[in-house]
Amino acid sequence: WVKATGAKICIVFEGRDTAGKGGTIKRIVERVSPRVFRVVALPTPTDREKSQMYLQRYMAHFPAAGEVVIFDRSWYNRAGVEPVMGFCTPEQTQRFLNMVPLVEKAMVDSGIILLKYWLEVSEDEQTRRLKSRMDDPRKTWKLSPMDLKSYSKWYDYSRARDAMFAATDT
Repeated sequence: WVKATGAKICIVFEGRDTAGKGGTIKRIVERVSPRVFRVVALPTPTDREKSQMYLQRYMAHFPAAGEVVIFDRSWYNRAGVEPVMGFCTPEQTQRFLNMVPLVEKAMVDSGIILLKYWLEVSEDEQTRRLKSRMDDPRKTWKLSPMDLKSYSKWYDYSRARDAMFAATDT
């Protein structure tokens, strides 16, 4: 259907660490054509990307006709991870929250079907999953130093999530 109609689909997966974003995406793409579906999981921005307009590095990955692009985390880092971990100023976060509904409107107005998903996990379940990553050699690759630092900021992430939803639920 996507190829035949020339649909442009952008799916964003956001959520807490260990909430299942990567596993969900893996299950979606394991049985679909890589010619149609593409997963974008961007690393930490380079110095060059840090000097650009914040959303610029994401826009390069937006779908063309006949494509489904799945973001494993996205521009919403500016509303969640970055302010909680001190990677941006409160002013940068507020500017992002004011701007993102307009950018997403422009995406939709251009014909992109935008689907946004937030995956949540309880504090106890997150603890269990993080311990599992530490104890299981098959999962240690999933554990980053950032996971451990952010783990103690549960309520800060909750407040950031709520502010993000309030500003971007369009």
